[in-house]
Amino acid sequence: MAAPTPKKQFPIVPKIVNAGIAGVVGVSCVFPIDLVKTRLQNQQIGPNGERMYKSMLDCGKKVFKAEGFLGMYRGCAVNALLITPEKAIKLVVNDLMRHKLSKDGQSLSLPRQMIAGGSAGLCQIVVTTPMELLKIQLQDAGRSAQKGSQPVARKSALTITMELLRTKGIFGLYKGMAATMLRDVVFSLIYFPLFANLNKLGPRKSDGSGEAVFYWSFISGCASGSAAALCVNPFDVVKTRLQTLTTAAGDRTYTGIPDAFRQILKYEGVKAFFKGGAARMIVIAPLFGIAQMVYYFGVAESIMGIEQHATV
Repeated sequence: MAAPTPKKQFPIVPKIVNAGIAGVVGVSCVFPIDLVKTRLQNQQIGPNGERMYKSMLDCGKKVFKAEGFLGMYRGCAVNALLITPEKAIKLVVNDLMRHKLSKDGQSLSLPRQMIAGGSAGLCQIVVTTPMELLKIQLQDAGRSAQKGSQPVARKSALTITMELLRTKGIFGLYKGMAATMLRDVVFSLIYFPLFANLNKLGPRKSDGSGEAVFYWSFISGCASGSAAALCVNPFDVVKTRLQTLTTAAGDRTYTGIPDAFRQILKYEGVKAFFKGGAARMIVIAPLFGIAQMVYYFGVAESIMGIEQHATV
């Protein structure tokens, strides 16, 4: 009786390199739209229905007029710096879990796909929470400054980090972690299984790797990212509100996730949970489309001269 074929080792180093490249490329392309999304989610409707931004386009135009081109990229540096480990954890953990959960390279059942995706979302919050916290402060500073009667001092990511570490310790950087976990785990539960199944439907590369051609991975990433982003937008709105450290004049504050849901529903209605939804879908679609395309493009494998590992 022939001995069973040993399972191939998971090439973690090239996967991490690919994920890092994918994250930086993706976030650089879509960051201005992400800034608009944050401003819209943090915008609270006044007692007479007044609002600073009427729509995604109106927000983008006002930010560009008031803060210039560089204002559209406020917070991009910290995001680009931390997106490498964030995307590395997210994409590699999902890939690794799929590899571990598969039997002899066979396709995974939907529950196992969801376990792999949820694990990736859970692991990434170690980096995602401080990254989102710092990014939101920088992205929302312009709105707070325009709405307030007193000028708001612009702080750098380093200044905010040092202040939080000095006053609240390392846990200060993890404000809103429960809301971040809620958003990211649910997102990954939806996104990764949907992407994997869509990606299987497209044409394959001619090199024998069994991988989908790069443009199909891009399309699959866009479609899956958009669907998952819309589903978790209410959690993203709550997370954004909870992670805003400096509120503008008249903004409400929240004591936790249940209180945020209750107040938003009471004062702003169900529609408020989908604020910035279109912008988030426009951000996530190309971000994950580009990320998945670059990730499966095998840049690191080409540089390192090793065989590309087929995805389960």
